[in-house]
Amino acid sequence: MKKVFMGVKLRRLRAERGLSQIALAQALGLSPSYLNQLEQNQRPLTVSVLLKISRALGVDVQHFSEDEEARLVAAMQEALADAPEPVTLPELKETATQMPALARALVQLHRRHADTLARLEAMALKLGDDRADLPAPTLMPFEAVRDFFFSHQNYFDALDRAAEGWAAQARAGAGLLPWLTERLRSAHGVGVRHSAGSHDGKRSFDTATRTLTLSGELDEGQQAFQLATQLALLEMGQAIDALINVPPFDTDAPSRHLARIGLANYVAGALVLPYGEFLQAAEQWRYDIELLAQRFGVGYETVCHRLSTLQRPGAPGVPFFFVRVDRAGNISKRQSATHFHFSRVGGTCPLWNVYEAFSQPGRIVPQMARMPDGRTYLWVARTVSQRRPGYGAPGKTFSVGLGCDLRHAPRLVYSKGLDLRDTEAATPIGMGCKVCERTDCRQRAFPFIGRALAVDENQSRFVPYAFADPAKV
Repeated sequence: MKKVFMGVKLRRLRAERGLSQIALAQALGLSPSYLNQLEQNQRPLTVSVLLKISRALGVDVQHFSEDEEARLVAAMQEALADAPEPVTLPELKETATQMPALARALVQLHRRHADTLARLEAMALKLGDDRADLPAPTLMPFEAVRDFFFSHQNYFDALDRAAEGWAAQARAGAGLLPWLTERLRSAHGVGVRHSAGSHDGKRSFDTATRTLTLSGELDEGQQAFQLATQLALLEMGQAIDALINVPPFDTDAPSRHLARIGLANYVAGALVLPYGEFLQAAEQWRYDIELLAQRFGVGYETVCHRLSTLQRPGAPGVPFFFVRVDRAGNISKRQSATHFHFSRVGGTCPLWNVYEAFSQPGRIVPQMARMPDGRTYLWVARTVSQRRPGYGAPGKTFSVGLGCDLRHAPRLVYSKGLDLRDTEAATPIGMGCKVCERTDCRQRAFPFIGRALAVDENQSRFVPYAFADPAKV
């Protein structure tokens, strides 16, 4: 155990229990002078003293855990990313160690700010409809699941490590696909068949015959993903249910079902792209998405999705935001390992490079983008297309975006040629016109809701700003 100084935390525990230094010293079997030195950070906290404190004060040893401090430091770094004066890592560590309550309060205030932004967007949705009796918007099942993943920083340690263990077993055998097929057969009595031609879904499971049918259109990587998803549902059902036995999933069946599928898909991604091996390759190749896709035999979108989940305590990757949109601006997927101003109401900024990518299909488009609050990000976007074989069969095209805070950009190959110090060169973007306060944007389609209402003095009511008499505003 390295030297750990936790004087402030120790003084706080003593004060909460109404003990004097002499009384606590007697309870711990220490001299008052030695305890005083511990509380003044003149002596480090040893393992033997820590165990005595745990027994005497009835506190969990985890109360002094470095893991908890690391999480607090990471959370404070996120909360203070746009602070007017940079806060150094030693200062953050000192705060997390000596004043954890202050650190948690700071993080909580930051989260309240994020919640306020979310309510602002919900208000924008309501005000954007001309019906006065429009009820307050409620979360759809996919939104509830998305918020659940966000609350866990898009990382689930127990599931991720279990999937990594499966991957190690598969590597020791004949390979991933044969291992998955045999595991389903031997452990669960499930047979696997492949449908001929197109299939309505990628995977279907007949519980009566214990048969798993995969679409004939899937490549090997996609087959492995679907087999792993089914294995997760069968073998990790209890672990998954333990995670989702929380509101709103305890009373909302559609959201609960969607959350189970989402966590099973998470396991599948962690199996196909095992954490340690994948993170090592990502760091080695500076997060080059196409190289990673080639190395692991999966698609561009799959790599982007996995990169947004690399937040294992003690071994984190770059905290990414992942988004998938169509040409109409509909966001069909979004995941974040940290905070980003994703819009809940659609109509996201047309200046964002995820839309520019549609004009350059198949090409990676980098962008430095600055939000109205001053935060600057590095985004890379590229189109991905899916189509069924056969003449005249309709296809699907999306733009996939992957972004991170600018402070992480030097770790990415996509920062080549960019002047990361010149934040003024970043493209000004926003969450969407209704909630973006930029007044000089020529792409604005709607007024900012903070300016969208004005008082008509003659009628004593609120009217849309665009129709108000400027002389009376």
